[in-house]
Amino acid sequence: MHRFWGMYVHLTRLETLEAAYLEARHNGGAPGADGVTFEAIESQGRGEFLSELARELEEERYTPKPYRRREIPKEGGKVRTISIPTIRDRVVQGALRLLLEPVFEADFSAHSFGARPGRSAHQAVDEVRKGMNHQKHLAVDVDLKSFFDTIRHDRMMEKVARRVQDGRVLALVKQFLKSTGGCGIPQGSPLSPLLANVALNDLDHALGKGKGYLTYVRYLDDMVVLTFNSKRGWRWAERALERIREEAEAIGVQLNKEKTRTVLLTEKGAMFAFLGFEFRWKPNPTIRKGYAHTSPRKKKLTEVLRKVRDVLHGSRHLSVQEAVVQVNPVLRGWVNYFRVGNSSRAFDKVKWQVELKVRRFAVKKLKRRGFGWTRWSSDVVYRMWGLFNDYRIRYYTAAKAGALPKGIITPMR
Repeated sequence: MHRFWGMYVHLTRLETLEAAYLEARHNGGAPGADGVTFEAIESQGRGEFLSELARELEEERYTPKPYRRREIPKEGGKVRTISIPTIRDRVVQGALRLLLEPVFEADFSAHSFGARPGRSAHQAVDEVRKGMNHQKHLAVDVDLKSFFDTIRHDRMMEKVARRVQDGRVLALVKQFLKSTGGCGIPQGSPLSPLLANVALNDLDHALGKGKGYLTYVRYLDDMVVLTFNSKRGWRWAERALERIREEAEAIGVQLNKEKTRTVLLTEKGAMFAFLGFEFRWKPNPTIRKGYAHTSPRKKKLTEVLRKVRDVLHGSRHLSVQEAVVQVNPVLRGWVNYFRVGNSSRAFDKVKWQVELKVRRFAVKKLKRRGFGWTRWSSDVVYRMWGLFNDYRIRYYTAAKAGALPKGIITPMR
């Protein structure tokens, strides 16, 4: 296996750092612990900022700054801690990712879809659906416990060093890892998704050998295994789960025993969740074998309606049209992600509930009661006020056609 060296000199070049800076600015995001914003950097001079960063790297004076921690609520009262690096560190990590990604991309398995060029969450969902439609109705729903927080640094560095021989690059990767503490990789940094794929690449290739009898799909730390409902299929499922446990423990990660389970999809009410979707096997009178049914998880409906409510609550000083402008991006992003599969019923519910919330907002502006059914028609709500109204289902076909999806689709977890 070829190991790459002489990479550090490319990291210090202004064109590499500027490409990473422009990508970071495009992605936006909150400032880090130092409070420095993109606006402040632009006002003081981007060129000087990047030149100073390049000098620090060339003279090996660069050290990462502490992360700003932000807790995001999860179901069950738990929280996910997001580590927000400074813009300075975001640029260096982004430049490092630009150099390392092509090196490791050549090794990555076709079964992983997260944070990879030309791959998306929709492709991963489509692969799971195809596996179910090929009669693989035994699903191993896998949950890794605190994956990003518990990866061992020594095992992570071993995997990176398989392909990278440049000591200064390895030292920089180690600096970023150690800045989080004794273990783990920070969620929210540009380099973390690539490192997550590197950490689980051995597992991807191991389970990929079961192609034909296994359908294995992974998106970062979310994964599912499908196989046939037979004696041999159950043995394959047990072996796959055991291999996942072994590979996870090898990098310091444990399976979440409460959430990891084996599901027989042909049983009444059986389902599993993956990337924000619920997967079920449903009989169909016109299709003898039934079909894979995918729809948004119920909690995802609750979340988007809560976001709309919060946006309207914070827009009480605005006109109805101005408030709708604030609501539309929330709806557009949510619908664009879930408009594949069997989401029509969920879309109808969201559309109805959002219209009610907007009508109620408008009525309150007039200090009246009700929802204004006689005052405003739906034509006024959707045309005059401009409320988002594109709830059409678009069946995903890019994976079958071999075309690359446009843009980056982030999974709704």
